[in-house]
Amino acid sequence: MDNCDLEFEEVDLNDIPTHVPASRIAWREEVLPGTHREVPEEEAIAITYNGSSHAVMMATPDDLEDFAIGFSLTERIIVDPEDVHSLEIVAFPTGVEARLWIDDRRARRLSERRRSLAGPTGCGLCGVDSLEEALPKITAVNNADARFTPRQIVRAINDLSDGQPLFGETHAVHAAGFWTPQEGNVAVREDLGRHNAMDKLVGALCRQHRDVGPGIATITSRVSVEIVQKAAILGVSVLVAVSAPTSLAIETAREAGMTLIGVARHDGFETFTHPERVDFMAV
Repeated sequence: MDNCDLEFEEVDLNDIPTHVPASRIAWREEVLPGTHREVPEEEAIAITYNGSSHAVMMATPDDLEDFAIGFSLTERIIVDPEDVHSLEIVAFPTGVEARLWIDDRRARRLSERRRSLAGPTGCGLCGVDSLEEALPKITAVNNADARFTPRQIVRAINDLSDGQPLFGETHAVHAAGFWTPQEGNVAVREDLGRHNAMDKLVGALCRQHRDVGPGIATITSRVSVEIVQKAAILGVSVLVAVSAPTSLAIETAREAGMTLIGVARHDGFETFTHPERVDFMAV
């Protein structure tokens, strides 16, 4: 569906908050005085390619350049950030547009499989109309020699909270991060949806041309197959999550050669695939 010719007044992106106060009446064994709680802002983010609308996602309105690039990569619309000739983020009273102009060859491929999707928060597969699209051949990860101690894995998931200022304000968003033993948190991205958070992380690291070999990807959610697919496109060999994975996520991670770790807490974790990257004997 092409963009219509109607014109709307643009809004300064700086005027769109990431969280806002909401009135509430709290009950904790008794009714507490009326106060407010900070809640995350939810905006419609339209992604367009070469002037045509492709997707509308509900997301947190920050790090949108990373989101646009990461979404384009994980949806296999582009294969490299260099395929994007220009990127503009434009805000309107009704939402935000991420306008990308991409390589003509990529645009032609997109037009052949064009679909329009509009989904709820964190929707990962809305608009996919075939099994081949939902479960494409998984990208194999490299870095077979990467190894981490149990303490490093625990530290990686614990350090993720240090990069979550929006969660600290609202307690209502997910985060995805990339951590190395030498640098700690390299990048952390937050969003209402776990898929969006991972897309933002993919975009941030790929825009930096970051080598993900010596690091660990972390996420504050369960691990579904889509999360594994996105991590594989990024190329990370170890993915650590605070919750458990699904059966298809485990199968897909095993096929990709990825070490998948779940139920990660301050006192331990569970390794589901490729445990050879965890040095269990290290002190």
